[in-house]
Parts: sequence; C-alpha cells; structure tokens
Amino acid sequence: MDDTADEDLEGDETGSQERAASGAPKSGWAVPNRFTASDIFERVLASAAEEVTADRQTLFFSGTTAGFAIVLTFVGHAVGAAMFPDDPFLSAVLYPVGFLYIILGRYQLYTENTLPPVALVLARRASLPLLARVWWVVLVGNVVGAAVGAYLLAVGDVLSPAAVQAGLAFTETGIDHGWWTVFARAVFAGWLVAGVVWLDHAAQDTIARFLQIYVIFYMIAAAELYHVITAAGDAFFYLFVTGADPLTVVAAYWLPILLGNTIGGVLLFTLVNYAQTDPMKFSDAPLLTRREMLFSWRGGPETV
Repeated sequence: MDDTADEDLEGDETGSQERAASGAPKSGWAVPNRFTASDIFERVLASAAEEVTADRQTLFFSGTTAGFAIVLTFVGHAVGAAMFPDDPFLSAVLYPVGFLYIILGRYQLYTENTLPPVALVLARRASLPLLARVWWVVLVGNVVGAAVGAYLLAVGDVLSPAAVQAGLAFTETGIDHGWWTVFARAVFAGWLVAGVVWLDHAAQDTIARFLQIYVIFYMIAAAELYHVITAAGDAFFYLFVTGADPLTVVAAYWLPILLGNTIGGVLLFTLVNYAQTDPMKFSDAPLLTRREMLFSWRGGPETV
C-alpha cells in the first residue's frame, strides 16, 4: 500500500514539473547546462546597463588600465616573433596574455564595447549619445594607457634587440600591407572580439572564459589580423623608437584598424545576433522614443 502511494506521489511530481516551451523540463536533473541566444542576449543587456551609466572617471581609468595591460600583449608578441620569426603560429603563443588580464579583470576595452552598449541601443534601452560617450571615453583611456606603456618600453631597455626589431616590424608590415588589406583584416578581428564578449556571457566558469579568450585572441595573432588597441601600442612604440611621422602612421595603419574593428563588431556580429532574439520580452519598461534615442542621455538599469 505504501509503495503504491509513493509511486502515485512520484507520478504527481513528474506531471506537475514546470516545462519550457520546447517541452524540456525547467528544473531537475534533466536541465541542460546551456543558455539560449535570448538568455545570452539578456545577460549582455544587463551588464551593458551598468556600463553605460558608469561615470566618466570610472570608464576612463578602467580604459587606461586596459590600455596599459595591452602592452603585455605587445611584449609577448614581440618576444614570440623574435624567437620564431618565420612561424606566426608559434610566435602568437603569448599574444593573449594582455587580453586575459583585461577581460578576466573586467577592465574596459573599446572593442568589447562594440557588443553590449550597441545591443542596448538596438533594444531601445539606451540612447545614441550615451553610446557615443562610452565609446569615446573608453577609447581615449585605452589609447592613453597604451601610449604610457609603449613609452616605458621604448625608453626602459626592457626588450632584447631582437624583440625590439620584431616589435617595430608589426607597424612596418601593416603600413606595407596597405589601407584596404589592414581594414579587411581588422573587420574579421572585430567580429572575433565581439564573439569573445558573447561567449563570455554564455560561459559559466572562469576556466571556460580563460580558454575561449586564449584561443580566440591567439587566432587573431596567428592569422595576422589587427586589433585596434594592440595596434595603438605597436604604433606608439614605433613612433617613440623611430621618430616617424605620426600622421602617416595613424592614417595608414591605426585608422583602418579602428574602422575595421568597429564595423566587424557592430555589423558582422552584434546586428546578426540581435536579429535572432526578441528583446521585447526582456523588460516591461517602456522603450525609448525616437527623440530620446537621438537627444537624451537615458539608459541603464531603469530601462532594462
């Protein structure tokens, strides 16, 4: 009699188990350990809502720290290129070091902001002036940090002569490639970096985040693609050591990388991922009007 009652109770619990729209259980041992695209997008919006309302000082110094940390990537790449000058696959082994510091340390990097704040704007939860403010402050902070780090490397006799020559070759090779080649490679790098941000919000532990950051940024270096803040460190080091014309370096090397990373992150990744989600279901807060989107400073937790 007791066994029958237990079976009936078990059957009632199974029958009353809450299920998702697909029919899969929402709780219990059978729940898959994965997020849907909409789940990931919602996490992106939540983190972006905090970033866009941060004060300028916080954004700037977080960006400066990230720019300074990117010098670790320059050092690692220069040392690798000096040791394996004819093998991009091996010379890229230490390239991800700076990005591991930045992303796991939660510092602000311009290319990471081609996804979260833009997603917030696409969902009409933040205004365009707010997006421009985040981009501008973080980019300036990144460039200042990269300049300080590159200057210390240039005057501090930190690198071996072979590593110095390898570091100078990064900018020289980029200029030799030409504007459109650098731009095209930067577009794909921008797509990859935005993908890192998406996967970072999908990952559920530090080990997974570490591995995906390492593999994707390793691929950027091994494929000889271009990242705008790494390129800023390259360019400043080149200018401080050689005394080259800054306008030539910016116009022929850094500017196409900036444009390519931005377009790759926004158009190739963020817009495509936004298209497969339904942002209307994420919040009951009213969407920003067109006027608010263009002329206000609204956005943040109250809109998400």
